[in-house]
Amino acid sequence: MSQKRNAEVRYLLHLGWPIMVAQLAQNAMGFIDTLMAARAGTEDLAAIALGSSLWLPLFLALAGILMATTPIVAHLVGANREADSRLPLHQGLWIAAVLGLIGISLLRSADPILSLLQLEPELQSKTQDYLDAISWGFPAFMFYQVIRSYCEGFGKTHPVMRIGLLGVLCNIPLNYVLIFGKLGLPAMGGVGCGYATAIVMWIMMIAGTLYLCKSPRFKPLSLFLQWQPPQLEQLLQLLKLGIPIGFSLLIEASMFCVLALILAPHGEVVIAANQITISYTGMIFMVPLSIAMALTIRVGHLVGSDKPEAARYAAITGIMITLFIALFSCSLSLLLARDIAGLYTGEEPILLLATTLISIAAVFQFSDALQVSAAGALRGYKDTSIPLVMVFIAYWLIGLPTGYILGFTDLIAPAMIAAGLWYGLLIGLSAGAVLLTTRLIRIARHAINTAASDHCAQRL
Repeated sequence: MSQKRNAEVRYLLHLGWPIMVAQLAQNAMGFIDTLMAARAGTEDLAAIALGSSLWLPLFLALAGILMATTPIVAHLVGANREADSRLPLHQGLWIAAVLGLIGISLLRSADPILSLLQLEPELQSKTQDYLDAISWGFPAFMFYQVIRSYCEGFGKTHPVMRIGLLGVLCNIPLNYVLIFGKLGLPAMGGVGCGYATAIVMWIMMIAGTLYLCKSPRFKPLSLFLQWQPPQLEQLLQLLKLGIPIGFSLLIEASMFCVLALILAPHGEVVIAANQITISYTGMIFMVPLSIAMALTIRVGHLVGSDKPEAARYAAITGIMITLFIALFSCSLSLLLARDIAGLYTGEEPILLLATTLISIAAVFQFSDALQVSAAGALRGYKDTSIPLVMVFIAYWLIGLPTGYILGFTDLIAPAMIAAGLWYGLLIGLSAGAVLLTTRLIRIARHAINTAASDHCAQRL
């Protein structure tokens, strides 16, 4: 490996590994909620499972909009205009306030959706109470998402990691006190879990705000002085970048929700095996996702500093890193598929099907790594609208219909049920990888040609 490539790899890993820890910490909170709620009772666990299937996609969509702060700030940092970064921070916080209120309103009005599921009255009531509880944390987490994205725009990913770990450490005792009724408080079961998560969201927001105020890196910028009122042009710029990101995340998350819903009538074995595979692939996806988020920062800095050749080099390097990670995770998954499934269950029918699904998922590690890293680099170029269309085509027009044909018809091969859907997902991710990589090549080449033309014009 050349010295230049080696330096780029080290820099991307320096940016990416704290993001990975932060993402894993966020996932760990969901795991802890499930584990502790299970001790409170089956109904409490079911309420959290149902509630999470509603609030998590909503959270991803709303938080995705605010993730546009990262490339905007990264471009300003790359151009040595750090003082100008106050404006996107303030505008992002105005949008976060509105999105937080939207989140509260939607979560507290989920009864009509829950009624469609024909739940037992007690379970429906408990699920809505859980959503009511967690809704109070939505404004805080929207504010924190802006703060996090702002820090990441500067390349400051270590504070984000530390705040994520703080959230996990606070989540455990709060869950214990509120779920089981300690320190003189009533036992609230799964609803207490919702309040604990909401409190953690506020703690993370306060920690992020204190960091921006006290950090030597940000204190000279006086970020919360000279507060900027809403400015239409800046708001539209952020929303133009952010809304496609939010919808892309929603499309990706909803694919797995649709898989679970389609397979729901096919019995507990199929449902359990599918959930095991989703859980495992979601965990290992955090690694290439973290590199993709680091790519957004790195490419944004380089494009902002008018170094398009270096930006393309960084994008290629990031893709190479994620493909190497995919080679490792694919090999591990293929060799240890049954052992991995065995960590979740000891029941032979579930074990057999989960082993098959994990083996299929192993193959799409390459497509997944390629598409997520290309998408991350494209965000660094502030290119989000066309990638949204590409993601929709790949997942909903190619992946899902193909999966349905393979899973429930005999048009191509005998119906494979769950395996057919996962093969469809593999095909959809592969299509997304091709489309997004093609787009990245075009955007990177256009940036280089534009910079060359501008330099020629300046000489003349």
